[in-house]
Amino acid sequence: MPAQLNTLDAVPIAPGRWPLLGHTPSLLRRRFGFTSSLREHGDLVKIYLGPLATYVVTSPDLVHQVLVTDGASFDKGIMFDRFRPYFGNGIAMSNGSFHRKQRRLVQPAFHRERIAGYTAAMSGKAAELSGSWSTGQVIEFDLAMQELAVNIVGETLFATELGAQAIAEAQRSMPVVIKQGMVRALSPGFVEKLPIPGNRRFDLAISRLRRIVGEVIAAGRAEGADRGDVLSMLLLARDADTGEGMDDGQVYDEVVTLLTGGIETTALALAWFFHEVGRAPEIERRLHAEVDQVLDGRPVTIEDVPKLVYTQQIAQEVLRAYPIWLLMRRASAEVELGGVRLPVGTEVTLSPHALHHDPRYFPDPDRFDPDRWAPERDSGPPKGAYVPFGAGARQCIGNVFAQTEIVAAAATIAASWRLVPVAGRPVRQKVTGAAYPSQLPMTAQRRNV
Repeated sequence: MPAQLNTLDAVPIAPGRWPLLGHTPSLLRRRFGFTSSLREHGDLVKIYLGPLATYVVTSPDLVHQVLVTDGASFDKGIMFDRFRPYFGNGIAMSNGSFHRKQRRLVQPAFHRERIAGYTAAMSGKAAELSGSWSTGQVIEFDLAMQELAVNIVGETLFATELGAQAIAEAQRSMPVVIKQGMVRALSPGFVEKLPIPGNRRFDLAISRLRRIVGEVIAAGRAEGADRGDVLSMLLLARDADTGEGMDDGQVYDEVVTLLTGGIETTALALAWFFHEVGRAPEIERRLHAEVDQVLDGRPVTIEDVPKLVYTQQIAQEVLRAYPIWLLMRRASAEVELGGVRLPVGTEVTLSPHALHHDPRYFPDPDRFDPDRWAPERDSGPPKGAYVPFGAGARQCIGNVFAQTEIVAAAATIAASWRLVPVAGRPVRQKVTGAAYPSQLPMTAQRRNV
């Protein structure tokens, strides 16, 4: 590398650093406000998680370099090290050649032909849930969408009676695991050893998941058949070079990875989707007009998804407005980034939320505007500015599944229902790793179509 590159000492340090705890209190107290403020200090800004320095990338071009151009020179970072003992070494957590091998084994479960089959489960479960509502009923909509996401991932992941028990446990335990896991990831290591209620809840939830998912895997292994679900494909997958499959421990890690990603992302996206639609009459009118025209009263199929153009625009805007908060990477080779030499082992952080709310690339970023994504608009945001599922070789393997699910489920619900916000019950964002609504009561009103 050229000698004139700056060293890490030249990177500005963000204000708000505490003794011993570093910037962790600022991160946990201010969340979005803190990460969005970092762009004011440069394209690369140093913060401390306890005593650990990490370098926050705030510009799209450098984000694209980390995730895509030089993606092979970065592994998952310290946050994933903290998660790995509990979430396992699935494709979301693993690194290097092992990650590439696992991605090849898991990828067939997300080919277009499989997703076409999953679409029936997506629309079917959405119809089943919304069919249980009555006109005038006040629904805790965030909880309803969590139930829907759990049922959809369960239908596609576990096609067994025992699998239904695993899904019930996932519905109970995964929100605890996700929330407390993020707190652990951002806190000094000693915090996870403290006998506090959050730690006890987390440990119990992990223990329950290990037991029931292990039982489902053992039953599937004994059956040895392809039932058309994801678990069957994981159990039957073989490496093209060695002919080897996954042992039960690795299958468990991949199942937990898919449960985590398949529940949180889509449940939150669907909840915020109808929150935004419900408070914007023109967006609601256009959504209903499109759904009525494309579906004409029948269930959603995979062929309908590309035709639901405006529905997709709303989904894209939801993923822009309410993305995950932080991603982390670690340099596995020496890299030049923004004129700075990053030695091997340097921790790098980026915030999809901060990127998606940068007014340089998304004018009036707090305004919900699906027309940002209209096909007739010539230019979109630059590479690296919109990363709801990451990018490059480490992009979320279930991104097409998730986007299909959001559109199919939203169209199914919108075909029959209006969801109206409840007056006097304000909705705020609560941030863990993602943006959760503080509450989301909505009144169901059946449409006369």
